[in-house]
Formats: sequence, structure tokens, C-alpha cells
Amino acid sequence: MSGTTTAAPTRPSASRFLAQLNRPEGANRWVVLIVLCVSLAIVAIDSTVLHVAVPAVTEDLKPGAIQLLWIVDVYPLVCASLLILFGTLGDRVGRRKVLLIGYAAFGVASLMAALAHDPQLLIAARALLGLGGAMIMPATLSIVRQVFPDRRERALAIGIWSAVAAVGAAAGPLLGGFLLEHYWWGAVFLINIPLMFGSLLVGRWLLPESFGDRDGPWDVVGALMAAGGLFGMVLGVKRAGGGEGVLSGMTVVPLVLGALLLFLFVRRQRRRKHPLVDLTLFSRPAFGTSVGCIILAMLALVGLMLIAAQYLQLVLGLSPLQTGLRMVPLTLAAMAGGLSGSTLLPKLGPRRMVAFGFCLTALGVLTLTFMGHQDNWLLLLTGFVVLGFGLQTTLFGSYESMLSEVPQGQAGGAAAIGETSYQLGGGIGIAFIGSVMNAAYGPGISAVPGVPSADLENARHSLGEAYEVSHHLDGGAGAALREAAKSSFVHGLHVTLLASAGLLLVGALAALKLPRTMDCSAPAADECETPASGIAEIPAPASGARDRTAVAAESTG
Repeated sequence: MSGTTTAAPTRPSASRFLAQLNRPEGANRWVVLIVLCVSLAIVAIDSTVLHVAVPAVTEDLKPGAIQLLWIVDVYPLVCASLLILFGTLGDRVGRRKVLLIGYAAFGVASLMAALAHDPQLLIAARALLGLGGAMIMPATLSIVRQVFPDRRERALAIGIWSAVAAVGAAAGPLLGGFLLEHYWWGAVFLINIPLMFGSLLVGRWLLPESFGDRDGPWDVVGALMAAGGLFGMVLGVKRAGGGEGVLSGMTVVPLVLGALLLFLFVRRQRRRKHPLVDLTLFSRPAFGTSVGCIILAMLALVGLMLIAAQYLQLVLGLSPLQTGLRMVPLTLAAMAGGLSGSTLLPKLGPRRMVAFGFCLTALGVLTLTFMGHQDNWLLLLTGFVVLGFGLQTTLFGSYESMLSEVPQGQAGGAAAIGETSYQLGGGIGIAFIGSVMNAAYGPGISAVPGVPSADLENARHSLGEAYEVSHHLDGGAGAALREAAKSSFVHGLHVTLLASAGLLLVGALAALKLPRTMDCSAPAADECETPASGIAEIPAPASGARDRTAVAAESTG
């Protein structure tokens, strides 16, 4: 098959229609984008839908502080650990195949989570959800890179893709709040089952099969080393955030083992003729800087949003549905940031756009430091709108710069690295922000008149546990504990907001290493030009090279 598209047949038929859908470079690439965005939205929703359900899960299953962190954190932890493994496996056996298996795994895990009757089973189900997410997420971004070779069109596609991811993540609390108003907390997982089943059927029919660079054997040992190293690093940080202490064996051992495995993984990849991940990508300033910006953005904000959901419910006394509604402005602002990105990027360039996004997000975070014990809806509205638009502007510019820095033949590896940085930043962010919150929250309730020391120790774990302890105390002591815990939580929230703003400003400085302008000449000279027909032409691969798009076209006939 040549590198250009062919004219449509004069007499359409069902078989010809399906054949057109299965050609990534055809006019129906936008249909492919819709299918990918639907599955991405489901995964993104599940990453945050549990946030508003944390109080209900705590009351029903009564997990300990560490178990509660595991319930929330194990999903991004497992997902981040396995993205490289499944991203590169999809290059070998077919991205569509891995994607469909991911749909099935996600559906089964959702059923397990909904029916969980103890914290251990819920943690296991959330881990399986992470496995399914690791199968799904790299495929969406790498296929977007494949089917949109024109950079201007790809910028619009990535804008839509990033907007959907933001909407899914921000809509999670709203959807969770609505379900908690009418059903029990397990309903937040049950909704995944019909959605994933539908995605499985539609994806099997519409999505084309595609492969990446399959030169040489798949490095199974390297994939396991990467997964183990990432898991150990995030686990160590999570333990520190859970109150184990930085020098505790439960913190130091995973960190050391994770760092050792990642060091060995890097050394192994540099020595292999056909590495699992092309680490020379990081020698390109735009690529490495983009990955770092994604990590910083997620590190600063994911854990913060979890704490914000608890603030709205436990401090302001809002219902789960009301909590979700308060986050709708953030969702709409994120949509606007993603959709306007394709217009802003050519005008501002990657450097100014990403730096501007970081600064705008930091401004939104600092605005929220004025939150207190009383509800101030206008302040929340302003902070969430600025925060949502700024964050999505940052992520859009970073993802677009990262993908445009690599040729199509390495899109799968780049997508896996990008999604790993996103999930890794989120996982570390929950642990980091959680540790800052614990350090600021605990001392505020170290001594409350009339409250036994054993009860105070339990109350220091979280605001939810403090409320639970207060219910078993006599009137005066219980009220004093609730007021002290609430004040301490608000103080801790302010500290975490300042810490997040500091990280965001570091990201703005890091963004200064990105290219000043949007270079449409790389990697192909005509990448930013679209033929008059409106259907992008895929450049022919260089002599002796096995282009990823050519392989995909051959596989679909």
C-alpha cells in the first residue's frame, strides 16, 4: 500500500465503509478519535470517581489509614508501573488487541470493586483496574499520533484528547456524588461495566489494528524491571506519606530497590541493540522537558484535588452530589483549555504556552488559600476556573511537544513514557501532598481537653477518623475534638496549597527549556501541510526502515 490515500469508490457498500474506517489515514480518522476518547474518558473517570466516596468507604469498610491510602493510590500506582510493559507489548502483538483485553479486565475489576466487602478485596480490585488502565491508556495516545500525521490537525486532536481526559477526571466526583446520593458507594464502579462492554464491542468493530517497531525480540526482563522499579519508587513515597517516616524500613527498602531496578533497566536498555524504550529520546530537550512538566503538573494537583473533595464534604458539610457540582466549573474550564490549545500553541509557542499554563495554575491554587471554615462559593468558582484552564493548557502544550518530537515509528514508546509520567506524577502527588497534609494536620490535635490520648492518636490519622472518634465521646469533648480537627485540617489545606503552588512555579521555570516556536518541519518536511482533499498523506518510510504506519496499513489490508 502506498503512503497516500486513494479516492473513495463511487458505489458505497458496508464492506467498503468498514474498510475506510480501518484505514488510519482516511477521512474517518475522526471517528477513530471519538472511539479512543470514549475509552479514555472511562479510565479518567475511574481515577477520581472514588474521591467523593472516601468518607462512605471509610464508614462502611472501616479501613485503616494505610489501607485507605492504598484504596485511593493503588490504581495510579499499578497503572504507572505497567504502562511501559503494556505499551511496548502492544507494539509487538497489536495495540488493538491489548486495548480490547484491557477493556475486559477493566470491566471484571469494576465488578469486583463494587461487590468488595472488606478493604483487602477493594484494594485488589483497584489494582486490577490499574492493570486494565495500563493496557488502555498508551494505545489511545499512540494511535492519535499515528492517524494524525499533520501537526496542525494533530494539535487539534490532542486538544480534544486532553479535554476528554480532563473532563473525565473532573466529572468523576460529580458522577460519584450523584450515585452516592441515590445508591451505595459500590455504584461508582458498577457504571464501568456497561460502558466497557460497549467499548469492547464498538472497538472490535471500528478500531484498526496497528503495530509498532517489532525489530528484535520483546525485552520481557526489561519490562518487568521497569514495572518493579516504578512500583518500588512510588510505594516508598506512599509509605512515607502514610506516616511510616522517611527513615522507616517500609519506606527505605522499596525506594532503594525501586531505584536499583530502574538503574539496571536504564543500563540494560543502553546496551541492547533493540531496546524496549529508546532512551535517546530524553537527549532531546523538548522531549525530556515535556515529560518533566507533565510529572510536575500532576504531582502538584492530583493529591490536592483529593484533599479539596474532603474539604468540601467534611469542613463545609456539602453532600457528595453538591461536592461534584462545585467541581463542574473546573471541568468546563479544563475543556476550554484543551480545545483552545490548538489555537494558542501556534501563536504562543510551546515555551510560553506551558510556562503561562503553570503560572495561571499557580495563581488558581493561591486563590484557594483564602478558603476557610465558611463556604465562599465565588472564591471556589474563581479558583477552580483559573486552575482548570491553566492545568489543561500546561498538559496540552507538554503532550503536543512530546509527541511531535518523535517520529511515528517511536510513537508507542513516547506515548507509554508520557502516560507513565502522568500516572507517576499523580501517584507521587497523592503521597507527597498526603505527607505534607499529615505533617501539618497532626500537631493541631495533639492535645484536646477531655479527649483520651488513645482517641487523639486515632483522630490524628485523618479528619474523617477524628469525626468518627468524636461520636463516641461525651458532648463537650466530642465537640471540642471536631472543632480542633476542622481547624487543623483547614491549616493543613493551606500548607498543601502553598506547597503545590511552589511546585507549579518550578514547572514554569522548567518550561523555559521548551522550543520557542511550534516547528512544523519536524519530523517530516510537509507534516503541517494538508492536501486539498482534507485527508492527510502519510510520508513514505525511509529506505530500510519499518515505519509504524506502514505496518498498520498492511495489517488492515
